Amino acid sequence: MLQRRPSGNKLVESAAKTQEGFQTAGNSTQVTLNEIAVREFHDALSRDDEMAFAVAAIMALTAVIKRSTAATLMGMSKELEDAAQALQRVNPTNISLKAGCELFLRYTTRTSALELKDIETAKARLIERGLHFAETSTRARQTIAELGSRFIRSNCTVLTHGYSRVVLRLLQQAFSSGMQFSVIVTEGRPDGTGITMAKKLDAENIPVTLVLDSCVAYIMDRVDMVLVGADAVVENGGIINKLGTYGIALAAQAASKPFYVAAESYKFARLYPLGQADLPEERKPLDVGPMLPPRANVINPSRDYTPPQCISLLVTDLGVLTPAAVSDELIQLYV
Repeated sequence: MLQRRPSGNKLVESAAKTQEGFQTAGNSTQVTLNEIAVREFHDALSRDDEMAFAVAAIMALTAVIKRSTAATLMGMSKELEDAAQALQRVNPTNISLKAGCELFLRYTTRTSALELKDIETAKARLIERGLHFAETSTRARQTIAELGSRFIRSNCTVLTHGYSRVVLRLLQQAFSSGMQFSVIVTEGRPDGTGITMAKKLDAENIPVTLVLDSCVAYIMDRVDMVLVGADAVVENGGIINKLGTYGIALAAQAASKPFYVAAESYKFARLYPLGQADLPEERKPLDVGPMLPPRANVINPSRDYTPPQCISLLVTDLGVLTPAAVSDELIQLYV
């Protein structure tokens, strides 16, 4: 599942903080390129509500290559690395943003263009490669939808957690192909993203039922399969996703129900969490009301880690993978 983008005011505040950080940079050209990267990133998100953070970052970094005035490829690589760091400072806890930047840098620099002595020819090759990577990443959801829709069976009941754009696309694909099924959506506290998912499914005339997050084990007997998105797919084939995903996976495993993950390959991250304590910390605002005792503590992480043994299959734009196959794909992506 993708993280919700900040509101317009928060985007402005985030951009402003990033701009402040630029003032300490010694190279005025790089300051300009960093600003271009951040501006292109925000523009891409504002143009398209369905834009993924990682894809917006890929587009922004391609813009940096276009605007670069570096006289050497080493200089251009340094500009890209600095711009990628500037983008990650916009949302430091967004794992898919970090993974997208790392993959783009690896993809664009792993090319014969770096062997060219003519900087302009090499730059044109890198731009072409960057645009191709952005295009491939943009098509990822549709590829996953076409692969994953085959798992939806007639009259089945699918349980999903919160709001995931790629899961929504997959369900739309299955429904448009004539398959009749129903969906159960968790509320997705604390930000209520499940309500967003329920509205979008209802708009597509897909039968949908909203349940409390704490109702998952209760309704699992009525479910034929679980389908969730992911913030990140980690090295061992596990996933990091919206808080509650791990609990749903455990309930599905106890009830012998398949647990499928739909995730784009740009979310494959070089992380190897051993447990929940290893996750990058991120919290969402939580209103518990006025009745909470003042000395009571509140724990409100925004995401959890689901280990690979709880996952049946991952549906990706690279194909349908077992959790064990993820490490091989990561090697292909990053090495």
